[in-house]
Amino acid sequence: MADKIDVDVVVLGAGPGGYAAAFLAADRGMQVALVDLGAKPGGTCLHVGCIPSKALLHAAHVVAAAHDAAAFGINFPAPKIDVNTLRAKKEKIIDAHASHLLELCKKRNVTYISGRGVFTGPQALQVENGPLVTFKHAIIATGSSPTRLSNLNLESPRVLDSTSALKLENVPASLLVIGGGYIGLEMGTVYASLGSKVTCVELTGSLLPGVDADLVRPLANRLKTLFAQIHVNTKVAKIVEVKDGIRATLEGEAPETEQTFEKIMVSVGRRPNSSNLGLDKAGIEVDDKGFIKVDPQRRTTSANIFAIGDVAGEPMLAHKAAHEGKLAVQVIAGEPMVWEPRAIPAVVFTDPEIAWCGLTETEAKKHNREVTVARFHWAASGRATTLGRTDGVTKLIVDPKSDRLLGVGLTGAGAGELISEGVVAIEMGATAKDLAMCIHPHPTLTETLSEAAESLHGLASHVYVNRKKVL
Repeated sequence: MADKIDVDVVVLGAGPGGYAAAFLAADRGMQVALVDLGAKPGGTCLHVGCIPSKALLHAAHVVAAAHDAAAFGINFPAPKIDVNTLRAKKEKIIDAHASHLLELCKKRNVTYISGRGVFTGPQALQVENGPLVTFKHAIIATGSSPTRLSNLNLESPRVLDSTSALKLENVPASLLVIGGGYIGLEMGTVYASLGSKVTCVELTGSLLPGVDADLVRPLANRLKTLFAQIHVNTKVAKIVEVKDGIRATLEGEAPETEQTFEKIMVSVGRRPNSSNLGLDKAGIEVDDKGFIKVDPQRRTTSANIFAIGDVAGEPMLAHKAAHEGKLAVQVIAGEPMVWEPRAIPAVVFTDPEIAWCGLTETEAKKHNREVTVARFHWAASGRATTLGRTDGVTKLIVDPKSDRLLGVGLTGAGAGELISEGVVAIEMGATAKDLAMCIHPHPTLTETLSEAAESLHGLASHVYVNRKKVL
């Protein structure tokens, strides 16, 4: 490769946001360079995040399904876990996707450069052990990394974060998960299903803090049977490596102040990868949390440079990054685009899954906004009953005056596959009556969305609603 290359657009970071931006820019006829630390595109999501975790969660769901089959009179012997085969399958999935993305780079004439990129000015990026890339526009998509707390920053192979936990080097006899957010619960589910005795500790008063309590409740109840212990309102004050593991000192509601675990996983959030990028030399500002400041077009304080994804702010979601990446390219191409989504979906891939989009009930209460809430419990769903999974709930957040759909929440098997209907409905400005009047196939879990809407308009069949309250 030449010592210097000149392009229309350089994209720094090849995760879902970065490669989506690079590919669209190339499709629009621009000369594009895509720079990333990895040998192949994909970023955190593909290599050490979304995809490997979902592969392992699928294995966990298979184990759970075999266990739950006993209720139907089908009994399987206890599973034998071949960790090496499982790990190899995960790596094969990752490599297949990464190789496909690299091939797409070639087909689109996107120059892929593996190495650390640092800005040397507002129109130049130096790649370590690589070329100097000069550009008209740049898009920063460097993502985020796991947060490490100072009191838990113990250098030991027994202390894992989300990245090292996904390597699945072994299945420890006991595992302490510090943090009851979505990453902690997803990885806790994986290890518990594979045979670890998992204890989860959460600093706040509930798992998945910030998520509506009625959506979390079915998951919390199921995790009580899967995890060895769950402690909320509890802090891990100190960890020390001992002969047979890691001794953790717990403060709060946990009955035992000291416990020893073979391994621990620290999952207390993520921080933006905005350091050591030479941002100051490019005239780019960050806020007090390290997020790059952007305007509604994802433009930074340097007019020709954009920032997208985790490094540009919450929510830290791959699909949000991809949408932002395409928007930035459209702005570069001169299109009048701004960032104004009404509903960004979020999914927790536990068992049951939790998914939501738009306004939540928690947010409505926080801002004293009057809303109508409709719930349909899956115990009344024919399809959920046939699946033996009646532990779900579907809820709608509706404007009481206009009947407009403001938010959708789901907990249950496959909730992540159902939430997109809610996203489309909210983005299209649909009312609850619109949702109720759309014919949904029977028997399916999608019916729970229409049945929740029907309960607001006196149309419900499978639950009783006092008609005097809705007419």
